[in-house]
Amino acid sequence: MHTSPDSDLQPFNIRYCSRCCIPETQENVTFDELGVCQACQSSEQKMYIDWVKREKQLKGILDNAKDNSCNNYDCILPISGGKDSFFQAHLLTKVYGMKPLAVTFNHNLFSETGYYNLQLLLETFNIDHIQFTPNRKLINNLLKKSIYKIGDTCWHCHAGVGAFPLSIAVKFRIPLLVWGESIAEASGRASYTNPVLTFDRDYFTKVSAKVLPQEMIDNDITIRDLVPFELPSYKEIEMVGVHGIHLGDFIFWDEERQMEFIRETYNWRETDMEGAYKGYKSAECIMSGMHDYTCYLKRGYGRGTYQASADIRNGLLTHEEGMVLAAETDRQRPEVLDYFLETTGLSEAAFYQAMKEKRHKKLQDTQLPVLPKSHQNKEKLIPFSQQIIERFSSCNDGRRD
Repeated sequence: MHTSPDSDLQPFNIRYCSRCCIPETQENVTFDELGVCQACQSSEQKMYIDWVKREKQLKGILDNAKDNSCNNYDCILPISGGKDSFFQAHLLTKVYGMKPLAVTFNHNLFSETGYYNLQLLLETFNIDHIQFTPNRKLINNLLKKSIYKIGDTCWHCHAGVGAFPLSIAVKFRIPLLVWGESIAEASGRASYTNPVLTFDRDYFTKVSAKVLPQEMIDNDITIRDLVPFELPSYKEIEMVGVHGIHLGDFIFWDEERQMEFIRETYNWRETDMEGAYKGYKSAECIMSGMHDYTCYLKRGYGRGTYQASADIRNGLLTHEEGMVLAAETDRQRPEVLDYFLETTGLSEAAFYQAMKEKRHKKLQDTQLPVLPKSHQNKEKLIPFSQQIIERFSSCNDGRRD
């Protein structure tokens, strides 16, 4: 257990990884006999994995998909335009010569930067693309229900990115789905020698969505509204042979170097990210800051902790520097909370009460400090689609007869 005379370095009365900033309140985290978390163990394991051998295994999987595609698409590539899916598109098309069908579950909360990156991906790699966008009213209702059901704003995204690509794979009879980062990479819930979960029909339900669509029904959300979030049946999955891989299980994954590569090679854009001190994680979504803030309110840490922990593992920060930076970042009230409250009709007091009821048992008696945001966000924190409508409506107001 990490101990320090400075209470700021161990802000809550819980156990922390002896190497990085990950606390025991992280879901499914475990520590070894030295108090080292699984994410830190994974970072050590990566140094001893035969990545040349694993890459050959990947090439075999992809070659087999091409050989058996019958002039169809070789694989499904779920994309958001974020750093991972952009790099995946580069690898599949430029390195392995694949013909993927790109599939996007549009969370309907795209930032301006995110919209640009998604369109840049499609234009750069000349990939055919299918996208589904749930309607605004449904999204707002699900944002509200998600807080009460899973203590997170993002159930619709967690469920949608699992269900929609699988549905398209079944419909178009394309067996292989190619994802990016391995769950062993930095989540702290698995390691490369203890993967815990492999991709299957229920992967995203178990990892992030947590509850099935039927459990989201209420007075504002009907079973008909939730049809797009329904997973294909086990029988349908089996008939097509749908299966998925994570590229991070086969190649040495380094998200920061990969981001720098796509930024410098293809002009992919970072942006100002709430609840983070780096500008590339979930850059496609205005609600990312709320996702990370709810994690802080539930578990006592957020995106700043993840990023600081990765920098500690990579030798860029000391443990002390990481803990201070994580605390400064995680605790800031996100600006997008105002948009969330407006669109859901919740009061701020009701939001905090709902989150308190979802708080980890280890933090039940802990006062979690909340700081004002240190600066105004550089991008507008309303969906870019709404920004476009407002912009053109404003232009047209002066031209009407």
